[in-house]
Amino acid sequence: MRHNIEISNSDDTIDSRDVIARIEELESERSDLSDALDEAVEASNTDETSDPEELQQAIDDAKLDLQEWDNDNKAELDALKALAEEAEGYASDWNHGEQLIRESYFTDYAREMLEDCGDVPRDLPHYIEIDWEATARNIKQDYTEVEYDGVTYLIR
Repeated sequence: MRHNIEISNSDDTIDSRDVIARIEELESERSDLSDALDEAVEASNTDETSDPEELQQAIDDAKLDLQEWDNDNKAELDALKALAEEAEGYASDWNHGEQLIRESYFTDYAREMLEDCGDVPRDLPHYIEIDWEATARNIKQDYTEVEYDGVTYLIR
């Protein structure tokens, strides 16, 4: 499993597998912290041999760790889950890897895609011009818009 995947709404492209992995990573981190809190509370309720102040300190520390995690990561987790929920309905291969393309990058993406698949030669003479904006608008019809953290991405 990949760790510390960074996903940002400033990325030109986002792979759905990275979204899935990051959600799993964040949920696992939070679950571990929640389990630690549950264990501290359980120890406080059942351990009669330990110092009650130490047991309470363990509970307080676990609560603080969970609260700090929520402050630092909950918004990211919520945004990624919202993206996944919206996008997976439009992408049949969401679990196996679908590309989300930032709307502001779509014209460059369309040009690169057409060059890569051979529809447009890479070495066009300088006197031939292609209207990449219009071409991107034509291709965009096959894509669906989804939002990630206030930014529009396109997915097919």
